[in-house]
Amino acid sequence: MSPATGTTTATTDPTAPGTTAGAVSEPRTTAGASASREAPRRAAPLTAKAKAKARAGDAGRRLPGLLLRALTKVAAIAALLAVWEIAPRAGLVDRTFLPPFNEVARAWWELLADGQLTDNAEASLVRSFSGFGLAVAIGVPLGLLIGRYRLVADLLGPLLEVLRNTAALALLPVFVLLLGIGETSKVSIVLYACTWPILLNTISAVRNVDPTLLKLAKSMDLSALRLFQKVILPASVPTVFTGIRLAGASSILVLVAAEMVGAKEGLGYLINASQYNFAIPQMYAGILTISAIGVAFNQLLVSVERRLSSWRVPVRG
Repeated sequence: MSPATGTTTATTDPTAPGTTAGAVSEPRTTAGASASREAPRRAAPLTAKAKAKARAGDAGRRLPGLLLRALTKVAAIAALLAVWEIAPRAGLVDRTFLPPFNEVARAWWELLADGQLTDNAEASLVRSFSGFGLAVAIGVPLGLLIGRYRLVADLLGPLLEVLRNTAALALLPVFVLLLGIGETSKVSIVLYACTWPILLNTISAVRNVDPTLLKLAKSMDLSALRLFQKVILPASVPTVFTGIRLAGASSILVLVAAEMVGAKEGLGYLINASQYNFAIPQMYAGILTISAIGVAFNQLLVSVERRLSSWRVPVRG
């Protein structure tokens, strides 16, 4: 008690037994500070080294499956070639008409060495890719218009129904009569054959876009152009590329048939000339070259399709 004022002054002794709050609060503050220092460390993004390590781990987990798939494909092809090699030598088939595979491979290498295979393949590829490229440039935009606008579909529908049911090879004499026996008729027959799968699949793709996607896009007040660009085109890519891949196969097959009728170079000409000269191994070498080109072209189209439809969620079995 202060004698002057008569009031009591309370003092706090840090060493007194009752003053434990300060001692307790200090560890809590220390713990909170250490936790605040640990939080940014835990929330920090992965470094480039960690990302590379994660990717390497994913690749390591996928590697056995990829190797198994590759070995399965190689085993199937190896089995076919083994049968091809053994059957003529065992007398199961006449080796005059089906020589062993090693003879065909030797003939293929000889054609490649003297330049015949390269020249004929180049001529066929130029014709095939020219007709195929024109078909894509015409078929995709026309299919988008027909699938999107009813007026265009009603106008062109009857004409398309008549033309698409006429086989391309049936019209080959007409193309030769009208355009001659040169390059124009061959490119035109490839263009005609490739247009239909591209056109019909594009029309189907546009008409079968998910209505829910269209309703959601319209609810966001997208313009017609933006709706077409952001919804209809991406949703149509898988079906459109189905038609493009079918057209890619047709471009090779129809061209070979056209080259057999009238041509002075090309893989079809090589096969036909080898048959007439009874050079059977060279004939099979030309056939194998066409098959290899078709497989490579299809894989190229598959890669382009995957790139353009990367937004799709992969379906895992």
